[in-house]
Amino acid sequence: MTGGHWEGVNVAPDGSGPSVVLVDDSKEVRAVVRRLLQSAGFDVVGEAADGDEGIILAYRQQPEILLLDTSMPKVDGIEALPAILALSPETRVVMFTGFEEPGLAARARELGAVDFIEKSIHLEDLPARLRRTLEVSAPQPTVVGPGSADPSYAAAAAAEVTQPARPEEQAVLNEHVQQFRELFDRAEIGMATLTAGGTIVRANRALATLMSCSPYDLVGVDYGRLTVGQGDDLDRLLEDICSLGEDLTSFEHDLPAAPGEQSTRVVRATLAPIRDSKGQVLYVFAQVHDVTDQRAIESELRRSEENFRRLVTAVNEYAIFMLDTEGTVISWNSGAQRIKGYTAGEIVGQHFRVFYTPEAQKDHHPEHNLEMALLEGSYAEEGWRVRKDGSRFWALVVITAVYDDVGQHVGFAKVTRDQTQQRDYEEERRSFIDQRIHLLEVTAHELRSPTAIIDGSAAALRSSWDEMSGSDRDDLLRGMRSSTDRLRRLTADLAAAAESAGDMIPLNLEEVSLTDLMRSAAARIQAAGVDVPIRVDVPEEVVFDADASRLDQALDNLVNNAVRHGAPPISLVSAVNGAICIRVTDGGPGVSAELVPRLFERFAADVATGGTGLGLYIAREIVRRHGGDVTYVPPDDGEPTAFEIALPRRAWRD
Repeated sequence: MTGGHWEGVNVAPDGSGPSVVLVDDSKEVRAVVRRLLQSAGFDVVGEAADGDEGIILAYRQQPEILLLDTSMPKVDGIEALPAILALSPETRVVMFTGFEEPGLAARARELGAVDFIEKSIHLEDLPARLRRTLEVSAPQPTVVGPGSADPSYAAAAAAEVTQPARPEEQAVLNEHVQQFRELFDRAEIGMATLTAGGTIVRANRALATLMSCSPYDLVGVDYGRLTVGQGDDLDRLLEDICSLGEDLTSFEHDLPAAPGEQSTRVVRATLAPIRDSKGQVLYVFAQVHDVTDQRAIESELRRSEENFRRLVTAVNEYAIFMLDTEGTVISWNSGAQRIKGYTAGEIVGQHFRVFYTPEAQKDHHPEHNLEMALLEGSYAEEGWRVRKDGSRFWALVVITAVYDDVGQHVGFAKVTRDQTQQRDYEEERRSFIDQRIHLLEVTAHELRSPTAIIDGSAAALRSSWDEMSGSDRDDLLRGMRSSTDRLRRLTADLAAAAESAGDMIPLNLEEVSLTDLMRSAAARIQAAGVDVPIRVDVPEEVVFDADASRLDQALDNLVNNAVRHGAPPISLVSAVNGAICIRVTDGGPGVSAELVPRLFERFAADVATGGTGLGLYIAREIVRRHGGDVTYVPPDDGEPTAFEIALPRRAWRD
């Protein structure tokens, strides 16, 4: 609280004169002006330190006069002016500024200000000037500074009875007068003075030329609008200046393209604050240099350097070395050392057969390659090669016969590239394609039968409903129901396989009854038309947290697997001993020994029995997402074939 007034909040009226709200980021300025106006009979009803607070006070107080500073951090006066007048249309807004810029005065008047007063005005004249804004309808903005000769103002000032300003108070205002008044407009580089919020209050001709406009057109414009999408960078730098005390900062940005031009120009804007004696930012001075040509040269240099770097990198990726006519290594490059592991001192003088596998050496494959290169001029192949440490890599090799100027054979140039990763990628790609082709083939096969059953049954029912017996109709409907269930399970498996491929099978945990889970699985398979008895045995009921629909899908896949590929009797048996175990058993012979190692892999299926090869894979993925696992138990010593689900026992409630 300063002098009985809260900053940024309502202040109780303490006089009967015209009501005034002061908006200025300087406490000293507000204190001086408040004292002056109160002594002249004005009622200062509120104070604010930035434009946002000024907008709120204008709305709450509806003052007769609002004295508004031009430059303030966050929201400055030019930005706040339209909102103030929209919320308090009867208020007379007077700009109180350190600038004498006529263009700024005109822009403020265009936005609705009734007057534009410099902070260099003699303080004794300020009350008369404000009273005149109430007496004169739509006054013209006239910039008045020290020594101004306006008879009407002089008369009004003489009629006012005010307490003279102290010298130190006048000095506070004088600090807010524009301090940079040199050869501003004559400079060959762009210059501008900004408010602490980034609004341009003065621009020179050079900057206007860069922007393809006049200096007046730039006054009142937020400089961030001229940065082609880098306004946030400007705001951050202004915040550094105002809040962190930065004295010099800069950034580069594009300028909007001039009318009729396709290309934009690049400038470097350097920002330097103008501060008062207490270090508070009054304004920000900007120097704007056109660096378009410089950046174009630098860009070309960067491209050249990048091309050179790529060339060096490419050479380093190849083992390039020379052999004599017998195959002895006589030169060695850095790429060869990186790929093969030998230093030049270790390998020069040795025969190049050391790079080949023992099998290839035994078959004299290295010598054969040299013969082919000498015969054809060059020879290329891919194959396994051996590094110094004994590890193998897949290599792309080119051997070229080298001749001197008179055509005499002097040796071979050998280029080797490590293609191991590319080979692995290619094998993965081929495997992926093969899997997709297999999936399409299996899916088409799986769709064909149930679709034919549904189509044929529907046609028969439609054409011969009345001639059919109830038993025949029931058989057809059961077949349709069974086929529909088969399609449903296929759709669910395909969707779950796609989700598991991205590790994104979602779980919606809820309270699940073990008894209900197992009984409903048996009921679903029999409701689909399966005429096989399924025994359900749940010795101990337990409630645990899980995704019921996902576990239903996993259990359906295991039971359906037993029905399609196993034999009666089929049972669902549970046990609870630290963990929850669900066994799906059948009387069949079990899985072939060839299939067991990849039984739970995606698309693993027995060719003889068919299927997508997704059911067991999906079942295991779902159970693993619950923290458990699925295992296969082959039949042994009278024990039936079984698939076991093991789930951790986590209570839903403590």
